[in-house]
Amino acid sequence: MKSIPFKIPKTEKDSFLLQADYVPHFYDKLHQHPEAQLTLIHKSEGTLIAGDYIGNFYPDDMYVIGSNLPHVFKNEEHYYENEEPQAYSTTVFFDINSFGRDFLNLPETANIRSFIAGLNNCYKVEDTTHKLMKQKMIEIFQLEGFDRLIKFLEILNLLSKSTEIKKLSNFITSRDYDAPEGKRMNDVLSFTFKESHRNITIREVAQIANMTSEAFCRYFKMRTRKTYMNFLNEIRVSNASKLLINKDLTIANISANSGFTNLSNFNRFFKKVTGLTPTAYLIKLKSK
Repeated sequence: MKSIPFKIPKTEKDSFLLQADYVPHFYDKLHQHPEAQLTLIHKSEGTLIAGDYIGNFYPDDMYVIGSNLPHVFKNEEHYYENEEPQAYSTTVFFDINSFGRDFLNLPETANIRSFIAGLNNCYKVEDTTHKLMKQKMIEIFQLEGFDRLIKFLEILNLLSKSTEIKKLSNFITSRDYDAPEGKRMNDVLSFTFKESHRNITIREVAQIANMTSEAFCRYFKMRTRKTYMNFLNEIRVSNASKLLINKDLTIANISANSGFTNLSNFNRFFKKVTGLTPTAYLIKLKSK
């Protein structure tokens, strides 16, 4: 998926970068950068697009996003209604060159070297590893200098040995991008997020991309490995799964509010994306 190239403002004094964002809403443009990132969501919710993955994010979620993987944390619409800071996350940006080639070639750092080199997709940190990582993410922001470096190595060592990191995407990244094409894709994404609750035609979204319908279908499939309609329905399922938390809405209401033309299509596609029927998904939510 084409995206906007994004430069991480790392200084000569940094081998990696810490960033805390406390903002009205997260950066909402699909973007990519050479650095991998570890992000902890402290506050806010929305939809994460990373490579070919589309899903909801919530407070306390933790993600590892690989090098040059197109991604965006898109907040819910109500986050755009005022300018008060209400979205909060902390992130560590790093790459395989953070410590130099010689350090990573040491026998003691073999696991870390292998882990960083293999970071090319989106992963979610879960269970016990999540609990340990959350504490370390809090601690690293309280440290400086050598102590901060040691904590970062602890984080990488823990991640490299964990079996509780769930791979979410299967996307082959590309370094061949440019800003104009990134803008085109972001225009399509913004339109889709805003209008997914209603019927959208290929001709309509193709006009947003300034392309013919046939050219747009080829363009979108080649860059995302999805048809546009499948992508649209995944966004709708993401929205529907949030509405399921609302006890005042029936499944039929949720189907209609999410943009599906009928309940049968909604049930079928919801199960295709989540592996569960809407009813089973709701039962699972309640059990948690």
